[in-house]
Amino acid sequence: LPPPHPHSLCTRAGGCDQGGEDDASALSRGSGFCKWFNVRMGFGFLSMHSTDGAPLQQPLDVFVHQSKLHMEGFRSLREGEAVEFTFKSSSKGLESVHVSGPSGAACLGSERRPKASQKRRSKSDKCYNCGALGHHAKECQLPPQPKKCHCCQSISHMVAKCPVRAQQQHLHHHPQHQHQPSSPGTREAEQS
Repeated sequence: LPPPHPHSLCTRAGGCDQGGEDDASALSRGSGFCKWFNVRMGFGFLSMHSTDGAPLQQPLDVFVHQSKLHMEGFRSLREGEAVEFTFKSSSKGLESVHVSGPSGAACLGSERRPKASQKRRSKSDKCYNCGALGHHAKECQLPPQPKKCHCCQSISHMVAKCPVRAQQQHLHHHPQHQHQPSSPGTREAEQS
């Protein structure tokens, strides 16, 4: 037998329609596992193996967005993680509405995090008044200090007119080609 069309499955499983999430009669229950989940983009697919307690002959893919996950903190799923969910049928296919772990427990989530959320020390962790780490200028115990160049720390100019920065930019944009002085015999060979 060919696998049932997702919309016909919803009809057999309790009447999914194109309605919104608030229409509880249009929702069905499913269980399965996380097929894949992109932590950076915040979405993935579940592999549904049973719906409303009845096993499926072939698993069906159900879209999942991180906003539908029942868990605290950074929301994601681990590949292969067991899940239970409610889902609906939409014009794009099957979409999860609420996803939890087995028996309604919180999802475990992936150990992976997108690179942007990894903790890095940013420039904002530095006091712009005294230059020390650990506090900000509004919390600084020192009186206002003279403004300094961000590049060379001089108080005689700001970064826009910094001679050190200008020299670094010039060297970066115009690398000097260092040629070895050639001997007269080498010059004759190059010219012929």
